[in-house]
Amino acid sequence: MAKRRANGEGNIRKRKDGRWEGRYTAGRDPETGRAIYKNVLGRTQAEVKQKLKTAIEESSSLDPAKAGQYTVGQWLDTWLEDYAKLSICPSSYKTYRGFIENHIKPAVGNIPLEKLTSMDLQKLYKHLLESGRVDRIEARNKPKGLSVKTVRNINQMISSAYNCAVEQRITATNPTNGCALPKLEKKEMKILPLDCLNTFFEEAKRSGVFELYYVDLSTGLRRGELLGLKWSDIDLNKGIIRVLRQNGAVVEAPLKTKNSYRNIAIGTDTVELLRQMKQRSTSEYVFPSSTGGPISPDSVLHMLQRVLKRAGLEKIPFHSLRHTLSVLALQNGVDIKTLSSMLGHYSAGFTLDTYAHVTSAMQTKAANTVSSFLSGAIQ
Repeated sequence: MAKRRANGEGNIRKRKDGRWEGRYTAGRDPETGRAIYKNVLGRTQAEVKQKLKTAIEESSSLDPAKAGQYTVGQWLDTWLEDYAKLSICPSSYKTYRGFIENHIKPAVGNIPLEKLTSMDLQKLYKHLLESGRVDRIEARNKPKGLSVKTVRNINQMISSAYNCAVEQRITATNPTNGCALPKLEKKEMKILPLDCLNTFFEEAKRSGVFELYYVDLSTGLRRGELLGLKWSDIDLNKGIIRVLRQNGAVVEAPLKTKNSYRNIAIGTDTVELLRQMKQRSTSEYVFPSSTGGPISPDSVLHMLQRVLKRAGLEKIPFHSLRHTLSVLALQNGVDIKTLSSMLGHYSAGFTLDTYAHVTSAMQTKAANTVSSFLSGAIQ
């Protein structure tokens, strides 16, 4: 016989299979007005009593018309299309869609949204790290598992989707809060060897792409910012580039952060190069494709790898050109605050952390200079 409890506390009974069950009213259907009943199970009466209390507290914060309607996969689709898509760039949208379709839905997509646990996610992340890479021709020679950074990005995306669900009173908790994430190992920063810049530029000229890589190395623009650059963004008389947009997957998009919107001063050599390019240009884009529109971000990366290979240099990511500028700037006396503003970082502290190895070497050099001066003063 069910044990009657006070109003709002639910009912507890022992089932024929020996387990205890707690039943409670989770709200009312907004269309029919009928009560929505839910239950919890446990091995002991005390266990069910605690579960029942927790469930009632959680249900009081939920919207009965929305709660229980979504699986993990359904909610991620809804969140991506109706919420995230409004504030992320096209390339991030494409990445998130890939995460959902290739990694999340096959593993946990059919689990009810409110039933997903930290343990479910922990198992998913372990699988992704060991063998999560999608079997594609271009990935045949790569490790079978996803990188730590990718797994952490997937967790961050799921966390954002669940935070939204909590705000919308669809679920009470965010299961990512209990996850132990793999540590992100800091990779060695790669740059163009400074003593090989002449070799790189000579090959870039022979390949017909000198201007693109010279401008990037002289400004530190991100790949999307470089490809989204239009002639209307450049004041050649004042020597200023206004960074206003990015180009991802051949689609214009706003910049990711407010710090990314910035003005960059450009040197006289770069101004003259751009002036010559503008005289020959028939497109609104500074670096157009053969059809006059923006270039695909992937194509400029492949182009870079071809130039490096022909020049006999090690392959590096496109972002390494930005790192190369930063190292050159710091080694030639540009202060951290100025460099941070030029790069569009959210703080000078972030810039300092990113290039700590460069500034440490500079500090050592400065310390030796001061030491030599002081030693000379006491002789």
